[in-house]
Amino acid sequence: MFDYFKGFITDKRKSSKGTYLSIEVTGVGYLLEISDRDFDSVSVNEDKQQKIYSVLTHREDSMSLYGFLNKETRDIFQILLSVSGVGAKMALALLNEFDACDVISLVIDGNFKELTRAKGVGPKLAQKIILELKDKLMKTDFPRSSASSSIPQTQAISDTQAVLLSLGYEENEIEDALNKVLPTIAENSNSEEVLRKALTTLSM
Repeated sequence: MFDYFKGFITDKRKSSKGTYLSIEVTGVGYLLEISDRDFDSVSVNEDKQQKIYSVLTHREDSMSLYGFLNKETRDIFQILLSVSGVGAKMALALLNEFDACDVISLVIDGNFKELTRAKGVGPKLAQKIILELKDKLMKTDFPRSSASSSIPQTQAISDTQAVLLSLGYEENEIEDALNKVLPTIAENSNSEEVLRKALTTLSM
């Protein structure tokens, strides 16, 4: 329902219930729960507008807004919510511990032990996250077209293309991002490095 809010950050605070920021948009203040990472990065500034990506969740007894400084982090949050047994608090706990690229890499690598570093994530849930998300992130085949024929199809590139498609990026956006980052990475770069640089380029 809400893709993002663009306005003035008027407040940020932590409480026993969570970590929050307030953003004022055309005279209306919205309270969004955010990750600890974003809390440390965002600044209260009533003179400069800032963009906060958002997710609205709805339960029988409540509606809640969650905010993210980056689109890719918001997208990973939504993907995490698709795992049965993972709610918003658990998804935020994972994003408190890991950035978006780290979460993707751990899922692709099947590293469930590392995922258990997040507060409240036990071995069984970590394995379930990997089991349910790995196929979602990797099942998309990137179409081979003339526009992308100049991009070398290494495993790292293929993995990056599949993940970015799963996150909702368009083919031309992915091709443009990869063409920009390829000169900056080594030929033997792994998937995590390529993905991290591509996401950074896409978020600019």
